[in-house]
Amino acid sequence: MCILGKTWCQNRCKKPHECGLMGQSPEQTAAPARTQSTWPHPTPTPGSVPAPTAGMTADAFSDYVVGHGELWSARLMAYVCKELGGDAVFMDARDVLVVKPTQDGISVDLVEAVSNKKLDAWFDKHGQPKLVICTGFIARNTEGQATTLKRNGSDFSATIMGALLRAGYITIWTDVDGVYSADPRKVPEAVCLPMMTYHEAWELSYFGANVLHPRTTQPVMKYRIPVAIRNFFNQAAAGTEINDLQSNQDFYKGRGKDGSVKGFATIDNVVIINIEGTGLVGVPGIAAAVFGAMRDANINVIMISQASSEQSICFAVRREDGDKAARTMEARFEQEISVGRVSAVQKIESCCVLAAVGQAMVNRKGSAATMMSALANADINIRAMAQGSSEYNITVVVDQKDSERALRAVHSRFYLSDVPIGIGIIGSGLIGSALIEQLREQRQKLHDQFNIDIRVLGITSSKKMLLSPMGIDLDTWKEDFAKNAVDADLTKFGDVIRSSYIPNVAMIDNTASEVPPTHYLGWMQQGMHIITPNKKCGSGPLEQYMAVRKIQREGYTHFFYEGTVGAGLPILTTVKSLQDTGDRVTKIEGILSGTLSYIFNSFGKDDKTFSDIVRVAKESGYAEPDPRDDLNGTDVARKVCILARECGLKLELEDIQLESLVPEPLRALAGGDEYLARLPEFDGEMSERLKAAEASGEVLRYVGVVDVEARRGTVELRRYPKSHPFAQLDGTDNIISFTTARYFQQALVVRGPGAGAAVTAGGVFGDLLRLAAHLGAPS
Repeated sequence: MCILGKTWCQNRCKKPHECGLMGQSPEQTAAPARTQSTWPHPTPTPGSVPAPTAGMTADAFSDYVVGHGELWSARLMAYVCKELGGDAVFMDARDVLVVKPTQDGISVDLVEAVSNKKLDAWFDKHGQPKLVICTGFIARNTEGQATTLKRNGSDFSATIMGALLRAGYITIWTDVDGVYSADPRKVPEAVCLPMMTYHEAWELSYFGANVLHPRTTQPVMKYRIPVAIRNFFNQAAAGTEINDLQSNQDFYKGRGKDGSVKGFATIDNVVIINIEGTGLVGVPGIAAAVFGAMRDANINVIMISQASSEQSICFAVRREDGDKAARTMEARFEQEISVGRVSAVQKIESCCVLAAVGQAMVNRKGSAATMMSALANADINIRAMAQGSSEYNITVVVDQKDSERALRAVHSRFYLSDVPIGIGIIGSGLIGSALIEQLREQRQKLHDQFNIDIRVLGITSSKKMLLSPMGIDLDTWKEDFAKNAVDADLTKFGDVIRSSYIPNVAMIDNTASEVPPTHYLGWMQQGMHIITPNKKCGSGPLEQYMAVRKIQREGYTHFFYEGTVGAGLPILTTVKSLQDTGDRVTKIEGILSGTLSYIFNSFGKDDKTFSDIVRVAKESGYAEPDPRDDLNGTDVARKVCILARECGLKLELEDIQLESLVPEPLRALAGGDEYLARLPEFDGEMSERLKAAEASGEVLRYVGVVDVEARRGTVELRRYPKSHPFAQLDGTDNIISFTTARYFQQALVVRGPGAGAAVTAGGVFGDLLRLAAHLGAPS
C-alpha cells in the first residue's frame, strides 16, 4: 500500500501543511462491514457468478481477486490511523490509476493524462486530508476493468503516485537496509549504497538485484523525484537514496569518492548461443534475422555480443530457453548452414552473466581494464563481453562454476581494498610462526598505507589444522589452534582455502616436506598462488618443476620461491632481473649454507678442531639436530639445482656433482649424537686440508657453483685467497657472486644473512608483497 502525507500535497494544496495522526474518528465500528463489501458477492451460491466478474477472462478475474489483499490491508490501515486520531482517508487506486499493457504483456504503462484527471477528481471529492492510505499493486485498464501492475507492483504504485502528485520525496519500505553493492549472500562484505542514480537502480534491478523492479524508477525520473529504500525492521539504517546523476556526483565528490562503479550483479544459469561463419561478414540484416527470430519464438535475449569482423554473433538467454533458442537459430539459418556460409550454431550451457553498473563509468578511465584484470588475476576466463557507449554497465559472461568467485573478485577490486588476499599457511613451526608474527605486526600498516588486505584463512601443521572462512585472529592463533584445530588433511585444507569468498588466495608452504609440493600443480590449476621457501619443488623431479613453471607462464597464477635459495636475500630476484634486462649469466658461485658458512668462517681462527666447531654450531642452533643434514651438502645441492634451472639448465638434482663432508664410515650411523661422538676420529683429515690452504695464503669455503657455459653444477670444498670476498665473511652470512656478460671483470656480489627463521619468514613475506604488486597493489 502507499501512505501519502506532507510531501505529496505540496503541489496539490494551495499551502503546505504538516502530516500527522491527529483528531478523532468514530469509523472503526464500520470497518469490518466495509472491508467485506469489497468482495463482489458476500454470499455466493454454488454455480453462481458474481455480477462484477461476469464475462471476465481468466487473467482479468485473477487480477481482480489478487487485488483484494491490498484493498483489505489499506482499508484496515486507514481505520487504524483514524482510531489513533489521524486525519486519514482510504484511497482505492482503481479510482485513480489507469494503465495499459505493454507490447510484450509483461508489464503495464501508465496512462498519465487520464490518471491525472481522475486524481484531481478524487481530491475534489475528498478534500485535502493530511494522510491518504492508498492501495498498491492495483489499477484499472482503459476498459475500466480491475487489473494489477504485475510483479513488484506495490513499489511501482509508490513511484507512479509520487509522480502524479509531483511528490518531493518517496520512501519505499522493505525488509533490507537498502540497495547493496552486490548480493550479500554471495559477497559477505557487500556494502549498502548511500546513493545511486535512477539508471543505476534500473540496471541493477534488470541484472537480478531484487530490491526494486526495473520499472520502479521510470515514473519518477521524469520529475527527478528522490526515492529512498528503507528497512522497516531497521529504521536506524539510513537506506539508499535514488536520485539524478548530478545529485550523485555532488554526494560522492563531497566525500572524496568518485562513485563511478556502484554495484555488481549476476544472472545465473544462462545459455550462450553462438553463431559464426564467414557468410555473416558484410551481410546486412544478420542481427535483425537473429533477434527477429528470437522475438517470434517469444525468447528474451539477456545480452548481445558481436565481433567487429562480423564473423560471429552471440547472445545469452535463460537456461529454460536454451534448447528452443538453438533450434530456432538452426531453423532460421538452415540454408546458410547447408552451404557452409554459417559454420555452426553453438549452444554453450552453464554460463553466468556478470555486470558492473555505474553511470559515471563513462568519465572514469580504466573501469573496464580494472574489471578485466580482477577477473584475470582470479584466473577466471571470460567467454563474452558487452559494453554500450553510455557505459552504464559492463557485462561479461563467465562459467557458472566461477559465478560467485567472479562476483567476489570484481567487487573486492572496487569495494574492499585494492588487493584482498586470503592465505593458507602450511607449517606452523619456526618459520611459520615467525611469518604469522610478521603478518600480525604489519597487517594494519599494509591495509592503511598500501590497501592490501591480508587474511589468514587457515593454518596447518603435519597433524592438525585450523580453518576460518572470515580470517584467523592472529593475536590468539596459538590458543585457537590448540583448542579448535582438527585433524590435518592437506586436500581438504586446500579445498577450503580455494572456496573462500576472497578472490585472490595463496598457499604458503613453510615446510621442508616433500608432501605439499605434490599439491602445487593442482592448486595452481584451481587459481591459487604458491609462495614457499621449500626447496623440494624447485629441485625435485624436472617434469614436475617444468609443469609448475608452465602454468605460471601461461596464466595469471604465480609461483614465488625466493626463500628457497637465500632465505631473505634477493638471489633469484637478481638472476631474473639480470636476464629480463638482456644480460647473460655465465656463472653463479656462492656460500649458500649458513651452517657451513659459520663452520668454515670459524675453522682456523683458533685451535678448535673441526669436530669442536661442528658441536658448537649445533649447540648454538646454527646446525640441524643431526649435523649430517647440513654437512652432507644436499641442501646446498638443492639450491644449486634451483639456480641452474633459473639460468635455463635442465638439470636433475642427481646431476649436481656433490662433495659430502660426512666421512663415509659415519654416514650410516643411527643418530646425530653418535655422529658427533665419532667425528673427532676424522679431524686429522680436515686439519691437513686447512694447513695446505693456509700455506698458500688461502681459506677453505664450502661453495655451490653453477657454470652455465659448461652446463653443470657442483658443490664442493674449495680454496680461496684471503683477499677474496668469500674469505671476508663472519658468522652465518651467505654470499653469492654473479658473473655475467656485463659483470665479467668484477662480479656482482650479494651478501647478507642467509639463515634463521625470522630471515626466511621475511623472504616469504617479501614474496607475498610481490604477489600483491602483481595483483594490483601500489608499489
